[in-house]
Amino acid sequence: MPDTKQLRNRIKSVDSTLHLTHAMELVASSKIRKATKRMLGSGEYADSMKRAIEVLSACPSCARSPYMTERSGGRTCLVVIAGDRGLAGGYNANVFRLARKYPDAEVIPVGKRACDRWHKDALRAETFLKEDALRIAKEVCPAFEQGAYDRFGILYTKYVSMMQQDAIIRWVLPIAKPQEAQASDLVFEPDESAILKAVVPEYVASAIIACVRESFASEVAARRTAMDSAGKNARQMIDNLQLEYNRARQGAITQEITEIVAGSGS
Repeated sequence: MPDTKQLRNRIKSVDSTLHLTHAMELVASSKIRKATKRMLGSGEYADSMKRAIEVLSACPSCARSPYMTERSGGRTCLVVIAGDRGLAGGYNANVFRLARKYPDAEVIPVGKRACDRWHKDALRAETFLKEDALRIAKEVCPAFEQGAYDRFGILYTKYVSMMQQDAIIRWVLPIAKPQEAQASDLVFEPDESAILKAVVPEYVASAIIACVRESFASEVAARRTAMDSAGKNARQMIDNLQLEYNRARQGAITQEITEIVAGSGS
């Protein structure tokens, strides 16, 4: 027969965990609106920069730019964006699983979990600033231009919905010329190539900050979902333990009555 004292202690322990998961769910819920607002804002800026790059990439003189030259080598540089905290379901695991497919890549980690994994100084995703993105872009772009890398991408978590977030890679460099790109009537000074070279770091930085913001929104959504699921499991466990406790208590009472009746009969 189960020990009722042990069952009571187990119920208290699971109930304490339930309060913790509920608190974390509330915190995640409170952050979602702000995170998605920042995600949408940075996404609009990144889209504007992308349109500017598409106009420049249609210019014949830009076709010879190192930023638009396809390379056959496998030297890869990746910005890998993971979370600052755990308890977010498979959020971080999905990011690192995809990163393992590029074992020889030069990794620039963003997010405490990513920085801990690659033993580098932490750049927290939640407090990541445009200045941080520009600093990374100004390191990556000259190295790419000089041939240190053959491609540059951002491994981040795409926000699909509150219930779905997918780890993917967005390849940023070299710049792909749009298939239906048409030359613009705009006049560039001093020339298109010089403008492209000046704009690319801003374009890369805008892509980084947009991916970081989207990843953070995905992390918050994943944590809310994980805590909601954990809370439901904890409630179910408490119900099962409570039922087991009631049965054990009833069994103990029945046994005591039986012993009393047997004693009185003798």
